[in-house]
Amino acid sequence: MKRLIGLDLGSKTVGVAISDPLGMLARTLTTVRFDSYDFESACKKVMEICSQNGVSDVVLGLPRHMNGDIGESGQMALDFKEMLLEAGLSTVTMWDERLTTAAAQKMLISADVSRKKRKEVIDQVAAAGILQSYLDRK
Repeated sequence: MKRLIGLDLGSKTVGVAISDPLGMLARTLTTVRFDSYDFESACKKVMEICSQNGVSDVVLGLPRHMNGDIGESGQMALDFKEMLLEAGLSTVTMWDERLTTAAAQKMLISADVSRKKRKEVIDQVAAAGILQSYLDRK
């Protein structure tokens, strides 16, 4: 199995995680920072990361409300998916990301990670949670 990348998209950052070559474990990779809502810049940076790691398939977190509805953030993710596909990725799988950031925050707090450090890595940890959830399901 080839490697996959997991993404947690926000309005100014994209958390990035990557799977191991066997597709069993996800680990944090980086956080892509960009100007507010400049998703074209974010897409370009994500495509560079995919190219550097030989990845053509991505798992993108789809934010939903607790009742399952897709709001503004969810629509943002769906639009970003289209950008990634147009940029050349073969597959972008949308994955329910409800509560992944909250779970990541809780895990980092329990690991006694400082507030400053948590802010730096929270998106990566959430992306790893999204990707790991997807890998576990497969």
